[in-house]
Amino acid sequence: MMTGLRFSESIRRAMFALVTLLPVYVALIVSPTQAQDPPDDVPRPFRSPLITEWGARVTPENAWREYPRPQLRRSDWTNLNGQWDYAVTPRDQETPPSTWQGKILVPFCLESKLGGVQRLLQPDEALWYRRRFTVPEDGQSGRILLHFEAVDYACQVWVNGKPVGRHRGGHTPFSFDITEVATIGDNQLTVRVVDETEGWQLRGKQVLKPRGIWYTRVSGIWQTVWLETVGNSYIEKLDVTTDGKSRIEFDPTIRGIQQVHRIVVEVRDGDEVVTRLDHEFTPHRIPIPVIEVPNAKQWSPDSPHLYDLTVRLVDRDGNTLDKVESYVGIRSVGSARDADGHLRFTLNGKFIFHFGPLDQGWWPDGLLTPPSDEALQSDIKFLKAAGFNMIRKHIKVEPRRFYYHCDRLGMMVWQDHVSDSHNAKWTRMAPNPKDADWPDEHHRQFLTELERMIEHLSHHPCIVVWVPFNEAWSQHRTVEVGRFVKKVDPTRLVNIASGGNFWPVGDIADHHNYPDPAFPFDLDRFGNFIKVVGEFGGHGLVVPGHIWDPNRRNWGYGGLPKNAAEYRERYIRTLKKLNELRARGIAAGVYTQTSDVEGEVNGLLTYDRKVAKLKAKELAELHRKHLTLSPAER
Repeated sequence: MMTGLRFSESIRRAMFALVTLLPVYVALIVSPTQAQDPPDDVPRPFRSPLITEWGARVTPENAWREYPRPQLRRSDWTNLNGQWDYAVTPRDQETPPSTWQGKILVPFCLESKLGGVQRLLQPDEALWYRRRFTVPEDGQSGRILLHFEAVDYACQVWVNGKPVGRHRGGHTPFSFDITEVATIGDNQLTVRVVDETEGWQLRGKQVLKPRGIWYTRVSGIWQTVWLETVGNSYIEKLDVTTDGKSRIEFDPTIRGIQQVHRIVVEVRDGDEVVTRLDHEFTPHRIPIPVIEVPNAKQWSPDSPHLYDLTVRLVDRDGNTLDKVESYVGIRSVGSARDADGHLRFTLNGKFIFHFGPLDQGWWPDGLLTPPSDEALQSDIKFLKAAGFNMIRKHIKVEPRRFYYHCDRLGMMVWQDHVSDSHNAKWTRMAPNPKDADWPDEHHRQFLTELERMIEHLSHHPCIVVWVPFNEAWSQHRTVEVGRFVKKVDPTRLVNIASGGNFWPVGDIADHHNYPDPAFPFDLDRFGNFIKVVGEFGGHGLVVPGHIWDPNRRNWGYGGLPKNAAEYRERYIRTLKKLNELRARGIAAGVYTQTSDVEGEVNGLLTYDRKVAKLKAKELAELHRKHLTLSPAER
């Protein structure tokens, strides 16, 4: 009798597992991006069965088809995502391989499930890509630009066997003018990538051996690759800033002008043209045009109003040489003292408490690359519905469309810089911190990548805070770096070291404390800074069937709760403690985190985004109930 009972229970559990996991295994079987099996002697990442609903729908034909640059749009472009040839060679090989090892789905990295390879690139190896593209008959009437949204980490590029450029830095876009080497008809594009992952290169949360808060490495192309045809004179870049009230300033970078030209700008609110500018300039003098918007509507999380822009480059005879579409949000970022003398954040001159999650931006199927634009939006929409007004984008630069969606949906962003592995000793908020010792060469590269990130994202109204360092990671020459950021972008606030070693530079003093929020109040040291809790919470909850690896340590801060009810109680407890700190002058709280990531099960969502541990509606109600405005903030 007992044997029969045990057998029945075994059958029941087996059937439950089959029903739970069958959709995942079916998705893996039918997916055109199913991982190829490399030879047994090559290193492979952990292969989790987890896949998102969006990843299960990815094909070579639909992989990231959206226009990748929302703030400078043209109609004439070609998406190069899809199946490319790939090969891995010794790092010292600098000529293309004679034999290619298979196909990889761009823009997904070598290590990812969606890339179709799932192989680890070693520091002593080089990753090669190859694909063909076509230039139509009218394609050489102007310039042909080849764009890479992100390649990790250093790459060389050839077109038709001729070198067109190199790039170093894994997290921001770059472009090459390939007009002189491309031909009408068929062309061949070859890319060589090296990626040490660790060492002096900026890599964020990637490590050679994933563990704890460190995740699977990402190598090679991991964002969209595309071609664009422009005229011989064209708008290369469009920097747009506002005074936060009604004025919009344009600072265009224009290529190929040799005589008097005009910039013509239309500002639209929906279908209505609200103002227009027609500005003449010469090749040697391009002053910044200014537009005054009548009765301007300001951007905020509650009202994320955006004005559409059409910008045309016109010659002296009235011919349009280039036309781009863009947008702008009018808002101001600052700080002010409340009635009790505490510095608080302001947006458009009004107090605003910043409350949002730490957001890693990792995915079980794409790793750093979201499986689709729809997936990218889903996280932001969930957080918005849950009552958050801010996201701290943690040690990662997202595809540009992430910031576009934050702009249009109304989500403020604290943007972290990407770190490497040469850290200072972490003394948190203690007096007399020590910086790490960085050689000049690597310090210059750190600043180069930091400046690229800031200039690349400076047009987005959603970004309100720059975070150069996190928890002493890469923290060096702190005061110099803080002043550098303020010089590059004086319009935003600087959180010099989130949870890290505090130096009196920038605007914010940031303390991390798990699981409950706390802050080491010290009026003498922090009285002239906005005080925030840059990380807290991290409550873990295991959701069976949605774990990256059930056989590893799956953890959250403060130990795992016994059940979902205890998880909810812990979340409420930390909200109440944060609210107590708010009354004492804390101006922001960052809850860890949006989703589970590999062995971390402290997300509000599971890693595959299929289960919300607390529903968005319930979270929003808890936030309304337990995070109340202090009298001094009114």
